[in-house]
Amino acid sequence: MKRFAYFAAIALLITVPLAAQTTKGWKLRIDRSTTASDPDAAGNVQFMAMGSGFHAINPQAAVYWNPANNAAGNYTLKGNFTLVKPSDHTNYYGLVFGGSSLDGPQQTYIYFLVAQDGSYLIKQRAGDATTNDVARNVNAAVRKPGANGSSVNALEVRVQADKVDYVVNGTVVHSTPKSGATAKTDGLYGFRVNHRLEVMVDGLALAK
Repeated sequence: MKRFAYFAAIALLITVPLAAQTTKGWKLRIDRSTTASDPDAAGNVQFMAMGSGFHAINPQAAVYWNPANNAAGNYTLKGNFTLVKPSDHTNYYGLVFGGSSLDGPQQTYIYFLVAQDGSYLIKQRAGDATTNDVARNVNAAVRKPGANGSSVNALEVRVQADKVDYVVNGTVVHSTPKSGATAKTDGLYGFRVNHRLEVMVDGLALAK
């Protein structure tokens, strides 16, 4: 009987799920489209915990972050992004880092995003109305939606002393020097989902 109880306890430990993620402490900033030819969809942004990650439904674009999440020096930021279904046109989603004043008019951050057409995008945001393109290209490492309309891409930003590597599914797709638009890598980190997208995010983590 004791032997059975022992194995039952082991089985219980194995089947207990990992602690679920929560949105407590997280903030979001909505960026509404100002382009008549590319309007936002109807409805409100929905942001919820799902398992150990998050689920974002974005009629409008939004940046998500937790003020407790800061990075400095050399680090690697990772996240797994599942596109639930394709948008009706190319829209991007992925990592945000080097952020400051994200809820104010002087917001700054760098973002590394991918899209359903197999392209990646690196940009700097500086203020409410200013974005600076750093790189945009198609790369075979970016997975496109399969027959079920979904795709999963693992993104990494590897910040080193003199450069930043941008990684998709283990492949370095671009590198930038620690200067110019990508000089400031210390700061808040999180993720961005552009409009007309539904994305799940898991494994968002920082490693030194």
